Amino acid sequence: MAKDTEKLIRQLSLISYLMAERRPVTAPEIRRDVEGYSVMNEDAFARRFYADRSELESLGIVLSVEKPADGQVEQENYSLPPENFHLPPIEFTDEELAALGTALQLLDGEFAYAEPLRLALQQITWGRPSPLNAPEQHTVALGITGSAGGHETSHRLAKIEAAIFRRKTIAFDYYTMERDEVGARRVDPYQLLYQGGQFYLVGHSHERSAIRVFRLSRILGKVGYATKAEHDFQRPASFDPRAYANRIQWQFGDPIGTAEVWVSHRIAWQIERHFGRYGELRSADAAGTNGVPGVTRADGAPGVIFATPYANARQLIAWVLGLGEHAQILGPPELVEELGERLRLVVERHTGDPQIAAEVANRGTHRSDADREADADGNGHHPDAAIRPERFARLATLASILIDAGRAGRRLTVTELCKALKVSDQELREDISVLNVVNFGAGTYVLYAEISPDDGTIEVDPEPYGDSFARPARLLPVEAKALVAAIDLIGEHIPAGSLASAREKVIAALG
Repeated sequence: MAKDTEKLIRQLSLISYLMAERRPVTAPEIRRDVEGYSVMNEDAFARRFYADRSELESLGIVLSVEKPADGQVEQENYSLPPENFHLPPIEFTDEELAALGTALQLLDGEFAYAEPLRLALQQITWGRPSPLNAPEQHTVALGITGSAGGHETSHRLAKIEAAIFRRKTIAFDYYTMERDEVGARRVDPYQLLYQGGQFYLVGHSHERSAIRVFRLSRILGKVGYATKAEHDFQRPASFDPRAYANRIQWQFGDPIGTAEVWVSHRIAWQIERHFGRYGELRSADAAGTNGVPGVTRADGAPGVIFATPYANARQLIAWVLGLGEHAQILGPPELVEELGERLRLVVERHTGDPQIAAEVANRGTHRSDADREADADGNGHHPDAAIRPERFARLATLASILIDAGRAGRRLTVTELCKALKVSDQELREDISVLNVVNFGAGTYVLYAEISPDDGTIEVDPEPYGDSFARPARLLPVEAKALVAAIDLIGEHIPAGSLASAREKVIAALG
């Protein structure tokens, strides 16, 4: 059995044991009764138990520890209060559930956190009809996406997510566009941001001895842990994530000036709605002209001035150019000059005959097993934009679904579960095999599920103590982030404020 699978069985069994005992237990009792620990000697148990506790804590599941007066570790008592594992009930209205379901439907497959979002939505809609099955969810589309930027970026996101919550220093190669060079970086990751269709990492750069922002699409190769230690750093108490979350991409870094951008009346409302909080809008007419002072426009169209602090001129220029004839940089002079230089470079590189790349062999006709393995993620899917959450989260969700079906006497099918959880047939069977081994100690198991070889139906026999997993577990950090990120990304594209009120309830429940 793989080490990762053994660890999952051990951690899930530890949770079910503590929940079933409903009393504080000692470390020797845990070693004796919990699946996987009994075969270890004392030193190995101490290491594994500490590592498992730390990993569960990084997932938002914190064990309660009662320390004795004399401080002896072996006499510590451990328990898992229900509120540390179960998600507090959230009473959503039908409108809020519909809006959340629509958010997932719009983003599914084009959102870096699509799969954690799917699991989170299954958790928070517990006991109510899933909005994912409503027919109206299949009749809409959205012209914006939150894609991760490809398969490689998706894997980097998953690795960085884990490093943030486990407080692990990461190492990677990074391309700096301003200097046109690649260099090695060691970073203590603090925060992930999504802005302007790109993901950014905020963290302490060991090379600069300061907080820096890194764009994930410029990370080259793999992201790895810099050490084998359990934890490498503590995020400073002085670091405020809101300071970066409330910035736009051209404001990442130390400010170098305030830009003045003329914006036509035609899109002024859009700039005010989506970018107003990153600067200040004022009427261009207030400057004393019918239009923009110092700017000659053929149509004499009036507009507004958008003043915004900036730290990265390139990002700001790219944004303004994307607005076409509806925006124009007025100042400061050095920013206007850089805009002119970049426009001249664009014209130069698009003048004359195009450079034709050399032909390469068609990899589509002769593909090795290594090629296929590199493209696939091991489960038959090719998710260009999906972060696969911790398997722990999927197993906890699957356990809840199976126990609920078993108690209702309802048979599930492999096909419907694979579709609901976005997993392959093989992956689902492996997950069920793991859950069949999870137990409360003393040979008492959480559930037993068997897949019929004839029609693929699943018969579930839940144990009486299956209450531990019969309610939805707490949202893991990546699931909570997926839910809030989806709400923020969709924003006002769904009317009536249904997402705004849902967001408030989610934040209140998560604490």
